[in-house]
Amino acid sequence: METLSMDTGEAIDRAMGALVGGALGDALGMPTQLLSPARIAELYGPVEEFVAPAADHPVSKGLAAGTVTDDTEQALLLGRILVDSGDGFDHTRWVKALLDWEREVKARGSYDLLGPSTKRAIDAINDGVPAEEAGRSGDTNGAAMRIAPVGIMMPPEPLGALVAKVAETCRATHNTSIAIASAAAVAAAISCGVAGGDVAGGDWRAASDRAVVAAKQGAERGHWTTGGDIAARIDWARGLVRGKAVTDGIRLIVDLVGTGVASQESVPAAFAVLEIAGGDPWQAAVISANLGGDTDTIGAIAAGMAGACAGFSRLPREHVARLKGLDMAQVRALAADLVAVRMAKRGSGKDAAA
Repeated sequence: METLSMDTGEAIDRAMGALVGGALGDALGMPTQLLSPARIAELYGPVEEFVAPAADHPVSKGLAAGTVTDDTEQALLLGRILVDSGDGFDHTRWVKALLDWEREVKARGSYDLLGPSTKRAIDAINDGVPAEEAGRSGDTNGAAMRIAPVGIMMPPEPLGALVAKVAETCRATHNTSIAIASAAAVAAAISCGVAGGDVAGGDWRAASDRAVVAAKQGAERGHWTTGGDIAARIDWARGLVRGKAVTDGIRLIVDLVGTGVASQESVPAAFAVLEIAGGDPWQAAVISANLGGDTDTIGAIAAGMAGACAGFSRLPREHVARLKGLDMAQVRALAADLVAVRMAKRGSGKDAAA
C-alpha cells in the first residue's frame, strides 16, 4: 500500500516522468509511424535521436523533429478533464474537448487526427447515441495511449477503484473488454511507478506484474469483444523478449506480438519494449521508434510507464529540451493537480468500494 508519508515532490517528479517520458516516446516515433522496419532502416538507419519525417509521410509530413502528436496532446487533454470533473467524469465535456482538439489540429495542418474507435464513437454520439453505447465497438489503442493521467491520479490500491476510473473514462469511445483491459494495464503500471519506493511497484518489473492483474480486472468491464486476452498477451510478450538482445527483441515483437493499432498488439508490444529496455525511458522510446507500425503510440506507452518508474529527474535532459509542441509549465501544473487528487483519495479512502 502507498503510505501517507510519501513525499508529494517525489510523486510529482514521477508524474512528470510519466507525461514527459510518454512525450519522448511519442516524438521519437512520430516520423516512423506507419512505416515498415525495412523502410525505417532505409530512411534513417537505426533511429537513435529525434529526426524529421519524410516529405511524403502520410500523417507526419511537415512536422519538425521532436514534435509530439495526438498521443501526448490527448493525454494532457484527458488529464485536465479528469481534474475538472471532480469525483465523476464529464463525458459530454470530454467528447466536446476531443472534437475541439481535432478542429484545432486540422487548422494547424496536421494529418494525425482522431483514431478509428474515437472517431466512430463521436460520430455516433453526434447522431444521438448515448455515450454508454457509442463506445461499444472501440477496441483499438486510443484509450491506452492517453490513459497516463488516470494512473497518476489514482493510487495503486484499491486496484478496483483504479480500474473503475479507467473504465469510466473509456465509456464514450472504448467501452470494450479489450480496450479497458489494455488501458487498465497501462494505468496500473503508471500508478505503481508514481507510488515509488512506498510500494514494490516503484520498480518497473513489479509495475508490469501489477499491470497484468489490472488487465484481468479490466477485461470484466465493458462490452465483450473478440480478441486475444490482454493480460495473457502482456505476460507472454514480456517472457518472449526477456534476456534477448535489442535486435532480437525487436524482431520478435514485429514478427510475433505485432505493432498495429489493435490493442492486443500494441499494448503487449509496449510491455515487451519496457522489458527489453530494462525500464530505461529513453531506450524504450528508441526501441519503439524502430519497430515500425504504430511506433509513436507504442513509444508513448512504453516510455511513459518507464518514466513513471524512473521519474522526471532521471529523464535525459538533452532530449527533453528538444521536444516541440509541449508546454512544460502546463505539464508540471497538470502533474501537480493530478497528484493532489491522488493524495486526497489516498488520505480519505475515497473510491475504496468502487
